[in-house]
Amino acid sequence: MAWLVCDDRVLATVEFATSLRERTLGLLGRSGFEGALLLRPALSVHTLGMRFPIDVAFLDRDLVVLKTATMGRHRIGLPVWRARAVLEAEAGSLARWGIKPGDRLQVRQTAIERG
Repeated sequence: MAWLVCDDRVLATVEFATSLRERTLGLLGRSGFEGALLLRPALSVHTLGMRFPIDVAFLDRDLVVLKTATMGRHRIGLPVWRARAVLEAEAGSLARWGIKPGDRLQVRQTAIERG
């Protein structure tokens, strides 16, 4: 299991979408989602066919947060040209985790402390 970490605080479990098919599907078909989904490579996302609104964080190649947004259902997001990855989570998650532009995220295989 992998963990999403910021400033040595474990925020959530993280899943990965790296193939074209996985990135295209993202969180489609799910009725909810605990944790985060990291799409890589990616510079935009959509919520067409989604069952719930999501938070997205656009990340550079070093997983530094460039921009965050909440997307309602059935929307197409504009690309963030410097983004190389996108983090998706249920709406409200980024605020609960305290993620904001400028934060550097990490993915770790073992948790240090659950925050």
